[in-house]
Amino acid sequence: MFKSFAVSLGFLTATMLSSPALAGDGGKLQIYVSKKTQSLVVYDGAQIVATSNVSTGRAGHTTPSGIFSILEKRKYHESNLYSNAPMPWMQRITWSGVALHESSSVPNYPASHGCVRLPAAFAKALYQMTERGAHVIISDDPLTPQPVNHATLFRPEMPAPEGTLLSDAEMRPATYEVGATAVEVAAIEVQPKAGASAQVNLESIAPLRILITRRGQRETVLDVQAMLNELGFDAGQPDGLLGSRTIAAINGYKRWKGLPTRGEPVSAAFLDALYKSAGRGKPPLGQLLVRQNFKPLFEAPVEITDPEKPLGTHFIEATHVNRFSGKADWHGVTLDNHLAKQTRTRLGIDADAAPDSLEGALDRVTIPDEVRQKIALMLDEGSSITISDVNDTRETGLGTDFITITRATPRS
Repeated sequence: MFKSFAVSLGFLTATMLSSPALAGDGGKLQIYVSKKTQSLVVYDGAQIVATSNVSTGRAGHTTPSGIFSILEKRKYHESNLYSNAPMPWMQRITWSGVALHESSSVPNYPASHGCVRLPAAFAKALYQMTERGAHVIISDDPLTPQPVNHATLFRPEMPAPEGTLLSDAEMRPATYEVGATAVEVAAIEVQPKAGASAQVNLESIAPLRILITRRGQRETVLDVQAMLNELGFDAGQPDGLLGSRTIAAINGYKRWKGLPTRGEPVSAAFLDALYKSAGRGKPPLGQLLVRQNFKPLFEAPVEITDPEKPLGTHFIEATHVNRFSGKADWHGVTLDNHLAKQTRTRLGIDADAAPDSLEGALDRVTIPDEVRQKIALMLDEGSSITISDVNDTRETGLGTDFITITRATPRS
């Protein structure tokens, strides 16, 4: 699939849409649902594309809040949970049963069993606009994406072309138009006739889904397995799980170093000794994970400064990416996400520390240059970044993007 930099976007608004003009870029839209106002707003960057009233889950069947994406689309579907209830124009956002769909009952208050009910005409029009992968952000209060400009955010890069450098060739200056932008190049081909123009097409890249979070046990065990294998202790293929083979390797290392084998397998004393033996310094505090086309792509450790402060939960999407100029426009929001006392204690976060702002969280994250370069070569429109203290894996799995469930701060 190829795309042109000269793209014209139709602008649609109001509850009843006039046409599915944005269907070709439907995976790059953002859908925001507010449970407080029972409303839905579709954005393309900062531009409102469409709005509608909705009906979310009633008490006892509350619609979850958080960052989702459209996983599946069906023109007609019947509920597997509620007596085969019809769900026309269904757009699934979790495999556990939450979706956007048409309903004949969309009152101005929560009334569903957890799904987001849509008026009939709007449900069909929204279905025609979107594609799998489009983000759906559900919150209590309404959220409005704002421009974000920060050095930590990625900028696209063009891959270096393969082939021999033409250092001895006679070059001549030339100007080509890329969409509405004039690009100066050095050319050896015969120039087009006066008044001619050229359209440059690039192959589209599937959007990246990037999660920046604190390291959990899985990431720590992955490091432990890799280092034990390097040191000659057979921990098996690194998978992040404390299986019998890995525990046997851990105990073998502990006996070598005179550490007790009873108690917690991955203790602080064990980790300090293992990292020192492997010459890796201190364990990193953060992890960056990347998915593409609903599948894990790669992951890498990152540094997080001031770990005693919560990062907060933030969502940022690259809404316009120009791989020729190396520029990208990012828009983002901050979501309310309460961290329980037990969670703060487990993560080493101060009990009373307030979540950081989006820009403040970006200030505290350091991404290795080789990771930045890898992402820059793959960055395209619709790529997104989620920053969250907690990596909630209950909904993230096979056939999903990163799904982040948020919890409202208790009202005093």
